[in-house]
Amino acid sequence: MTEAAENRAGSGSGDAADRAREAVVEAALGRLDLDTKARLLAGQDMWSLPELPGIGLRSLVMSDGPIGVRGVRWTADDPSVALPSPTALAATWDPVLAHRAGVLLAQEARRKHVHVLLAPTVNLHRSPLGGRHFEAYSEDPYLTGRIGAGYVRGVQSGGVGTTVKHFVANDAETDRFTVDNLVPERALRELYLAPFEAIVENAHPWGIMTAYNSVNGTTMTEHHHLVNEVLRGEWGFDGFNVSDWTAARSTVGAIEGGLDVAMPGPDTVYGEALAAAVRAGRTEEAKVDEAVRNVLRLAARVGILEGAEPVVTELPGTVDGEALAREIAHRSFVLVRNENATLPLRPGTVALSGAAARDARVLGGGSATVFPAHVVSPLDGLTAALPEGSLTYTVGADPNEELAVADKGFTLRAECRDRDGELIGTGSAPNGHLQWMGNDLPEGVTHDNLHTVDLRGTFTPRVGGAHTFGIKGLGAFTLTVDGTVRFDGTQLPTEDSPFTAFFGAPEERARVDLTADETYEVSLRQVVVQPEGAPLRMVGFSLVHQEPRRDPDELIAEAVEAARAADTAVVVVATTERVESEGFDRGNLRLPGRQDDLVHAVAAANPNTVVIVNSGSPVELPWREEVAAVLLTWFPGQEGGGALAGVLTGAHEPGGRLPTTWGPLADAPVTQVVPVDGALPYGEGAFIGYRAWERDGRTPAYPFGHGLGYTDWTYESIEPSTGDGDVDAGSAATVTVRVRNSGARPGREVVQLYLRPAEADGERPVRWLAAFAGVEAGPGESAEAVLGIPRRAFEIWDEDAGTWVFVKGSYEVAAGRSITDRRVVATINV
Repeated sequence: MTEAAENRAGSGSGDAADRAREAVVEAALGRLDLDTKARLLAGQDMWSLPELPGIGLRSLVMSDGPIGVRGVRWTADDPSVALPSPTALAATWDPVLAHRAGVLLAQEARRKHVHVLLAPTVNLHRSPLGGRHFEAYSEDPYLTGRIGAGYVRGVQSGGVGTTVKHFVANDAETDRFTVDNLVPERALRELYLAPFEAIVENAHPWGIMTAYNSVNGTTMTEHHHLVNEVLRGEWGFDGFNVSDWTAARSTVGAIEGGLDVAMPGPDTVYGEALAAAVRAGRTEEAKVDEAVRNVLRLAARVGILEGAEPVVTELPGTVDGEALAREIAHRSFVLVRNENATLPLRPGTVALSGAAARDARVLGGGSATVFPAHVVSPLDGLTAALPEGSLTYTVGADPNEELAVADKGFTLRAECRDRDGELIGTGSAPNGHLQWMGNDLPEGVTHDNLHTVDLRGTFTPRVGGAHTFGIKGLGAFTLTVDGTVRFDGTQLPTEDSPFTAFFGAPEERARVDLTADETYEVSLRQVVVQPEGAPLRMVGFSLVHQEPRRDPDELIAEAVEAARAADTAVVVVATTERVESEGFDRGNLRLPGRQDDLVHAVAAANPNTVVIVNSGSPVELPWREEVAAVLLTWFPGQEGGGALAGVLTGAHEPGGRLPTTWGPLADAPVTQVVPVDGALPYGEGAFIGYRAWERDGRTPAYPFGHGLGYTDWTYESIEPSTGDGDVDAGSAATVTVRVRNSGARPGREVVQLYLRPAEADGERPVRWLAAFAGVEAGPGESAEAVLGIPRRAFEIWDEDAGTWVFVKGSYEVAAGRSITDRRVVATINV
């Protein structure tokens, strides 16, 4: 599918249908009084807006994404398909595949009665230390915009709205509620706003979410310039603008700044406060009307406003979620090293090691968390794929240096009791983690009648010895294991954050000797207290656990012995939820625990060592030159282990290319993510990612765009054309690249096109990504990639003039396999 075809896919219906919906919206708006309008904009609970039967408006329901649809309940009782992480989706370099992912998520949303998905995240990988980068796509705005537009079109083709987030410059987690990001205008336009602009233009999203942070002195929920003048004015965005949860701070500031909905409701800066502000003359009712109009337009589009035909009347065909999750996974895996064609695996024995091979990390932490019906680990996948008796497994090293939520061997439920100790409701407790926000409580339970919550059930350990138990959360707790109270006390906050209970560190509270395969009673009780001034009412805590800690040297020695006896050694290394998650940034790029030591030792014992890197964003690989192959699998989703087995055995080719530069932290161009006196200057300007690596002449471990397959490609020719030469009037330049599969098996190549101005300009990057396309061919066959270069690729933002300027001249246009592996070059004059 061409880029133009992508732009048409899922973009909505025609002008006549739009006008008809607008007429219904205006009629409905005219029947609402001020108080009702203000109440609609405040929301009614954690995830929804109130219904208004008088105008035929049903309650609009939102849900977190982006790799699954959780629904309004954070529960494993209603499982969700879990796709690979957004970094993995971007690594496919395939907007059409992103579109297919969106179609599946729309299907999941409809199944869970959700109208709007709170995704995708299109912030940039400004620094590799960003803790939530697994939830964003890339360091490059063009790649981010293309993947994000495909995703949005896919979701909305299923009749479900999207909210592109977090608008704008929410590129790190440290002090994200209060930080003032000081972004130069040129960097803001050319980098951070660029993906949002491209998605608005090419995918017409029905929603935008504004961020917690400030930009250049103004909090984003009140940013009149960026929301009203840029987003709505220049770009013509006509969807609804919703705050990030609890981000709205000022009634008049928010409504004047273009914020339509303040979530979660009902206690927000809107509602009664907004109606009072209008009556006091502090803002105009016309501004309230415009916000309500945007909400009603969204309701009409998704089909919950009586009399308005929804945008989508014929839904896409049913998607097999498990099959698509596997496909995205193997097409996202990036083979960055493959000496002597170590992969695919040759016949023989395989020694698998790494705790993450058995207990897979398939998704990132925080609000992106969903609960799949099952997870296929690398051990599961390889056990099923390899001949019986050919695979051995040892732990080798465990990345979890802290306690993790109770999972393997635990069976738990939540019991809710009132002050008299009477049972008033029960709920699920997935993985020992309980999180109820707003009115997301079990049936029969309210915040007013809830006094205690017990996580209660059994634990059957898979190994014997001293098991460690602990608590993650705030408040008064009682921990009981095997009939004995092990802790009875209070945990207090260590920082001033409303989400400390969810994102803070776990506390060790007891060590208990247990016997393998015996079943023990366990419980954790919390006395529920709502802190004064909390932005929303919530109940959240976790029972955490750690298996007996064996001597790390012994574990590594066992893995080395197994590796030495095998034909191939496969080591799975990973990050943990305390390394990559929402709520905090990383302090370094090292793998946790003794995993690096494990790889060094195994590689010394077996020259055919393959390392699987299970992380959502870059980590340092100090052993990368010592091993035969390195395969990056990101957070691969629920089917990751099956996809991995398919790639290792050669049933599938690893199809991914790096969406972000990988290199050591010492060489990274941007490492400042901690504000100083509340402000974080983006002093690097427009130079992040490969732009900065290229400018500084530094060589990363693996460059942007890099990725190997199981076949070879020869770049035969490049032919540029500017048509009639009228690029300045808006037409795009076109480049045709011919490649040949010069290897022995079928494959897919991602042809990447980079521009470089003939005359060096220190204020512009050395070169930048201008276009890309995927092609497929069998052995000996050739294929053509026709790449259209958008006008914006030749433009810069002129800060003095406050406008885009088309830079005429001569450009080198190079096609190749990465930013540094450019195979064919031509010149284009515009």
